[in-house]
Amino acid sequence: PVFAGMKGSAIENFSCVIYNIFLMNCTWQAGRDAPADTQYFLYWQKSRDEEEMECELYIKDENCRNVGCIFQNVSIGIEKAYFLVNGSSKDSLIQFYDEYIDLYKIEILTAPLNVTAHCTRDPMGCIIMWHPPLTSHVENTKCFQYEISIQNK
Repeated sequence: PVFAGMKGSAIENFSCVIYNIFLMNCTWQAGRDAPADTQYFLYWQKSRDEEEMECELYIKDENCRNVGCIFQNVSIGIEKAYFLVNGSSKDSLIQFYDEYIDLYKIEILTAPLNVTAHCTRDPMGCIIMWHPPLTSHVENTKCFQYEISIQNK
């Protein structure tokens, strides 16, 4: 078998979130048994057709080790995106970590836009209208569902 690197050296607790429409933040923790000089590098691929890109803006801990990345101008495609974090150390080979993620599942949506309420005394009550939130989806936004909470009648 191929030597895959020192056990316990791969990153842990990898997670990503998309917010403010086009920003994506990914974070992780160093492997608990990784040598002190281990440095990690994140690569991602939005789809099989697009090229792999390395993080341009790393988040560093107090030891200057990369523990996260901020991506700008992210858009959500149809395919799962591929993430790979590998590491390097002078002392030993570092295990890599990889994961496929459906980007639409990690997006924090903004609030709906232009919410208006028109209330009358007749049996119609109130008509509440809004526009869909801004999103990084390239697909249509017809799948959104909304829940209205009326605080005082």
